[in-house]
Amino acid sequence: MNPARRTTAAAAASVVLVTAAATLTAAATPAAAAVTCSSPVFKRTFYANTTFSGTPKRTDCDSVVDQNWGTGAPASGLPANNFGVRWSVTRDFGSGGPFTLSASGLDGVRVYLDPGTADARKISLWTNGSSTVSKTVNVTIPRGKHTLRVDYVNWTGSAKVTFGYSPRTSASVDAVDPLTPAGATVSYDRATGRAKLTWAKNAEMDLAGYRVYRRAKGGSYPATPLATTTSTSYTDATLPVTGAAYEYSVRAYDRAGNESPGTAAPAVTTADRTAPAVPGSLRTASVGDGLWVTWGTVEGAASYRVYRSASADGTYTRVGTSTGDSHTDTTAVQDTTYYYRVTALDTAGNESARSAAVSGKRRDETPPPPVTGVEVTPTEYGFHVTWDPSPAEDIARYVVRRGELWGDEEERVCSLSAGYYVSADTTSYAYRTEPDGEESCFIVDAVDSSWNHTFEMTGEAQVVVATELDLTR
Repeated sequence: MNPARRTTAAAAASVVLVTAAATLTAAATPAAAAVTCSSPVFKRTFYANTTFSGTPKRTDCDSVVDQNWGTGAPASGLPANNFGVRWSVTRDFGSGGPFTLSASGLDGVRVYLDPGTADARKISLWTNGSSTVSKTVNVTIPRGKHTLRVDYVNWTGSAKVTFGYSPRTSASVDAVDPLTPAGATVSYDRATGRAKLTWAKNAEMDLAGYRVYRRAKGGSYPATPLATTTSTSYTDATLPVTGAAYEYSVRAYDRAGNESPGTAAPAVTTADRTAPAVPGSLRTASVGDGLWVTWGTVEGAASYRVYRSASADGTYTRVGTSTGDSHTDTTAVQDTTYYYRVTALDTAGNESARSAAVSGKRRDETPPPPVTGVEVTPTEYGFHVTWDPSPAEDIARYVVRRGELWGDEEERVCSLSAGYYVSADTTSYAYRTEPDGEESCFIVDAVDSSWNHTFEMTGEAQVVVATELDLTR
């Protein structure tokens, strides 16, 4: 800091003249007015003696002890010889550790660590000489707040003084870990998916920076930090948005490579924007009430959505939702091919991509109408059966069945035997048997391309009774 400027007699006179003209009396400002200096700035006091006694002539702040006043006075109101200057600072040294104190001067210099305590004086160069004296010492400063004080006196001649202190950062000397960073907090922005950590600045002078670690809640921290910073905050933009919880630890490290213990683990639960896996193994099957679609279950899925299209590459519309691994599409039209794709949803509503398409056709379960126009004519070879063509477009074949009549005249039952298939373009059949005058019953059953049998499915048929010719006589 520059030396205090002297006030000349001429300047003082001009001030007096101005104030006198205004009929005011200038009040003298006390030389020892209260001065506050923010650490690590030194508080400096000037004395008009070498014993640091009485009221200081001046008090101010000095960022560094490095003065050369030559043979002049260090400040207004002080003599050029036989004066004293004292610097003091109280600061937080964090975890403390090994330090170097260095001082030099013309004439006397003394350095104290925590004045008033035992063994407080660390440097003493108290000599009235004509050459600069210097000394450097290594000390260990305990953790926490401590006071450094530098006393300088000039007896005669030139006046100059320097003092400095610095941590020793060699790994072979410094084995003191920094303190754990205090006040660690974390906030999470669900819109961006980012977590911001903040903490208080460490007081260690040899601090190199901070390391940020992240782990899944309850897990172990990795050996490699997530980030290294010299700031007192860090924004984590790499958090997986899966709905999982994560914990953070901040550790300080110094220039010797020592690392502090980690902070307590502030936790954050992320937003869940991660969709489940895509369902696979899709299959379809025609069932009585629709077309059944099934798939393999997906881990983490809470439900599934089923989409349908009329073509593999067409537009898919949702036709169902299921909490299981299948869905029956009751709206599927019989004998029509459909294509299905399925997605998985988690509890947060994230939906997976759609599965590969699978096709399916609901089987036609509507039988043709009953055959009409059935006529049975006895012949010498048995019976000749005729009928009207079925109006069904998907008719595939007919079955001609003969049966025996059971019961009495009031209630007779036709007990049918297995029949004979004929093609769809045929409307007659020569039913061969040995004519012996037996009475028989006949039906003609229609069968469509999906193997739906009218009589088997509905029990409806035109029953015709006929009596064989008797050729046994």
